Amino acid sequence: MAPAVRSSFLRRIFSFPVMVSSLLMVLAVLTVRGRFNDPDMWWHMRTGQVIWTTHTIPRVDLFSWTTHHHAWVPHEWVSQTIIYGAYRFGGYSGLMFFLCGFTAALLIAGYLLCSIYAGNAKVALLGALTIWFFSTSGTAIRPQLIGYLLLIVELLLFHLGSTRSPRWFFCLPPLFAVWVNCHGSFFLGLAVGCLLYASSFVAFHAPGFVAFPWPRKARWSCGAALVLSLVALFLNPVGLHQVLYPLETMLGSNLDLIQEFQPLVLTSARGVGLLLVLACIAFLMISRYATLYWHELALLGAGTWLALSHQRMVFVFGILAAPIVCRLLSSYWDRYEPERDLPIANGVLILAAVLIAVAAFPSRASLREQVRRNNPAGAVDYIRAQHLDGHMLNDWTYGGYLTWAMPEHPDFIDGRGDVFDLVGVVKDFGAWATLQTDPRLLLSKYQIDFCLLPPSAPMSHVLPLLPGWKVAYSDDTAVVFVRDRAH
Repeated sequence: MAPAVRSSFLRRIFSFPVMVSSLLMVLAVLTVRGRFNDPDMWWHMRTGQVIWTTHTIPRVDLFSWTTHHHAWVPHEWVSQTIIYGAYRFGGYSGLMFFLCGFTAALLIAGYLLCSIYAGNAKVALLGALTIWFFSTSGTAIRPQLIGYLLLIVELLLFHLGSTRSPRWFFCLPPLFAVWVNCHGSFFLGLAVGCLLYASSFVAFHAPGFVAFPWPRKARWSCGAALVLSLVALFLNPVGLHQVLYPLETMLGSNLDLIQEFQPLVLTSARGVGLLLVLACIAFLMISRYATLYWHELALLGAGTWLALSHQRMVFVFGILAAPIVCRLLSSYWDRYEPERDLPIANGVLILAAVLIAVAAFPSRASLREQVRRNNPAGAVDYIRAQHLDGHMLNDWTYGGYLTWAMPEHPDFIDGRGDVFDLVGVVKDFGAWATLQTDPRLLLSKYQIDFCLLPPSAPMSHVLPLLPGWKVAYSDDTAVVFVRDRAH
């Protein structure tokens, strides 16, 4: 390798953007190292295990006795197989590597998107931090990490296709072919794509707002790519039902009991953050005479509406808003100039970041402790040791863990809220758990033999008062109540 070529290569490796990416990697590890336990992680992993070992994709519920093998759409089967593969090859450490890796990829991809969109690699760091802040609402070992990473890739492809070469649009069909089998957010991605395509026809100029129509070739290529993307959605094991599944879930399911589906509380940290981002954009437009593009206004409006409707969608708001904020601020921060880079200083920071990430990665003992501290592991040991049988009623948050740790006892309910809503279990359990009905009605209807609940649950204070129920096991995490068969 010629000296000049070698020098250019090293300067690229030890450049400012690479250094920032390494710092984002450290931020990702420090953010998720204590987030190993997510209630939904377990049933995702259990589904992946079924697919991995049987080489078939389940089309009915296999984990719960209350659904009676109701039809179930395996719309995240690729992600679930990847999650189980991480466990199969690395155990809990493999799962943590999955979480750290995809969280880091999400932040770095967000930084790349903001950098290219704003044309400023320095201010793009603020965009990456914006995505990080709002993403902390959902950084867990769940398929949505993959889905939202693909959303960032989609936004990047749209920007490159509309500003550089229309050929970038034709990367969208294979993207959606993968996306539809990874996470239901593909439906959101399709809506975003159609919104951006519709914006390409708009042309106007008003104070603070402007819209530029795309060139005819770019518009034609984008339209063709979206049509092909729609066709690509049918490359899934279920067909039309899987394509429509996210829409059917949003319109037909009653999942208000799940906190992440409830409206965003504006006084919460992320609610205040959303208001600050919107206020920052408004301030820049008013005081600095900044101009907002029409498609940016549409994305901001959609992202804000989604976040206000469902707490989990604040993640999406951060991804949609970050590039816009960076573009508006790009002229107020010196742009990155590669020739002024400091390779040695960057190299030191990159090395330090790698060492910190490795040191911060949790040990296997730490991960096992997280699992035992946050799940009813002791109660599961007791149920097995005492050979409890019959119908079990479990707390919603425990269901996922039970599908993995105690598959021989089908659960009452778990994080797959849609399938339980279809058979009426969500409504029954919600009324029972919140003491809205006589607790004996549900216990009798489902012929419950024992219950597994958190000590803090309201029903944990009511069950001992009911005739025929007693505490059989208790610790700081869970309580097991057993029915006296004589009653």
